[in-house]
Amino acid sequence: MNVRILVLGGNGFIGSHLVEALVAGGARVRVLAKSGCQQIQPLHGVDYQYADFADSASVAEALVDVDIVVHLISTTVPSTANLDPVADIHGNLLSTVRLLQQMRDMGINRLVFLSSGGTVYGNTKYVPIPEHHERNPLSSYGIVKVAIENYIEMFGNQYGLRSLVLRVSNPYGPRQGHLGVQGVIPTFFQRIIAGDEIRIWGDGSNVRDYLYISDLVSFIVQSIKKDLAGVYNVGSGQGASLREVLSLIEDIAGVTAKIQYLPPRGFDVKKVVLDITKARQALNWEPEVSLRDGCERYWKWAKG
Repeated sequence: MNVRILVLGGNGFIGSHLVEALVAGGARVRVLAKSGCQQIQPLHGVDYQYADFADSASVAEALVDVDIVVHLISTTVPSTANLDPVADIHGNLLSTVRLLQQMRDMGINRLVFLSSGGTVYGNTKYVPIPEHHERNPLSSYGIVKVAIENYIEMFGNQYGLRSLVLRVSNPYGPRQGHLGVQGVIPTFFQRIIAGDEIRIWGDGSNVRDYLYISDLVSFIVQSIKKDLAGVYNVGSGQGASLREVLSLIEDIAGVTAKIQYLPPRGFDVKKVVLDITKARQALNWEPEVSLRDGCERYWKWAKG
């Protein structure tokens, strides 16, 4: 894979796994990330640059001599985005539109953007959800993701940007944060390890589509190799409720969790299961890690 790739957010949970895979595949990789976000030891041959995504001069410097940009940065998660939508717009939407302008001006026309299959569709008419389903996000996070998708489409129509928008479900796996604001599986495991109460908003019936990190990275790497373009759902194609996930985690950890049920939140979508038929057909790709297997892998990693 003889390409020069800039990974924005390449030190984070998804980014660190992706950078490892890209380097293993022979790509020349540059990472732009905030300092202090290092998930792994720096990899040999990777050009690490540290700056805020809003720092346009640093972003422009990172774009020099790049063929493809992989945009993984999000300065918010659904709960924090709703608390401060203005910060969400500034940190994510405005910075991404500025990136698109810089790419246009520097002649870089290939972009991979990680959108959110869990938030852009909102409460849907049916599941599994195909890419052509209307988008009715409930949260500022989802609204901004949709706006970014629309700007990417505009830059494609007007300036020839070749883009791949990935509506990813709920990825999980080693190195994922567990602060309780995002990432149900690591949060549940880490609270069990600490002996803390597990908090569930609502009655635990909300359903999500969980995708193990290696399956997500496999799709991204294959899509770059094939120069795939368009909009694709990337998930497991299977749904599990919060209660089902917690029961599985209790079984793996051999612990009965203490649970605190809290009032439901208005931005939580009731049921998300992605239709991944298009992704399967495009790359002959198939998620390989089941929810139980993925949780067992995470548990093994979390215990050290």
